[in-house]
Amino acid sequence: MSRIIFSTESGADLPKDLVEKHQIQVVPMHVIMDGKDYLDGELPVEDVFDYHGRTKKIPSTTATNIHEYHELFTKIRKDFPDSIIIHIGYTSKASASFQSALIAAEDFEDLFLIDALNVTGGLAAIVMYAVTLLEEEPSISHVHLMEKIESVVPKTRLAFLPGSLDFLKSGGRVSNVAYIGGVLLKIKPCIELVEGKLVSTRKYRGSMSIVAEKLMRDYLNQYDIDRKQLYLIYSIGLDESIKRGMDEIAKEAGFEKITWMQAGAMISTHAGPGGFGIAGVEC
Repeated sequence: MSRIIFSTESGADLPKDLVEKHQIQVVPMHVIMDGKDYLDGELPVEDVFDYHGRTKKIPSTTATNIHEYHELFTKIRKDFPDSIIIHIGYTSKASASFQSALIAAEDFEDLFLIDALNVTGGLAAIVMYAVTLLEEEPSISHVHLMEKIESVVPKTRLAFLPGSLDFLKSGGRVSNVAYIGGVLLKIKPCIELVEGKLVSTRKYRGSMSIVAEKLMRDYLNQYDIDRKQLYLIYSIGLDESIKRGMDEIAKEAGFEKITWMQAGAMISTHAGPGGFGIAGVEC
């Protein structure tokens, strides 16, 4: 029976230990600063924040290109001969990456693609669902496996709070009026993935310690998340006391496993320092 290999983009923000343990193949997306192209996953997140501090601009981000996907799939074929490749990709509604993967895939057999319609922890949750399912049912056919993965795509929930409105303003995602009002009133928008698109669904007022708890409780009340696993996402700068508080809420809610994930350079370009997010799969 052919071995099944999973691949995804760096925008999944999968921790390195999980990538290595499960041999998940990750292709980098891109961050552009001062006209220079950096690979997401190799660029220190601190450099993104330093760049904003110096220029009051945020870097631009670009999708993985066709050539890079072709190289990825070719390498997998070389490293894992006769394997079946399942690529679980970054939402096609927010990046051209998935379209590039589709084009590159035309040159390969036994290669299948799934649009996760999600990013960062949401994408990671789907990839890890697939990994766990294959471990629990090693004899499962790739057809049945893909059906199960695709069935959880619409049930995967991601919500996050940007750490700084400065980054949203610099990226043109909030107006000057909304920015000033948000800063003065300490308002933070909650961003969620809705049908693959990043949408501001609600607003919270207060310090990050207050609004993070409000988001966590609202999220758990709104969605019936599978208690086997919860993913918590942070960008560098989130206070450790907030992380401890979120851990306590998750444990009180009965989650068996809680995995913290650090947002990489690409996601941090939009979230800013001190951001917080939650991701999981509904029952």
